[in-house]
Amino acid sequence: MAQDIKYAKAVERLDEIMGQIESEDIDVDELSMKVKEAAELIKVCRARINKAEMEVKKVVEDFAKEAKDNG
Repeated sequence: MAQDIKYAKAVERLDEIMGQIESEDIDVDELSMKVKEAAELIKVCRARINKAEMEVKKVVEDFAKEAKDNG
């Protein structure tokens, strides 16, 4: 489920969960589920950020190599 969510939606959902947790109007069972969901969303976000970072580094490296070869 969380693996298919877009980054922006994951962050939005994390904000919702944080609001619910901070409101202190949540029972223990629901809190546990929210924390588990938040942890999964954080993993998804980190993976997306890491993937984007690697892709950007690759593009920059390729560009630098191409500039060096043509320069």
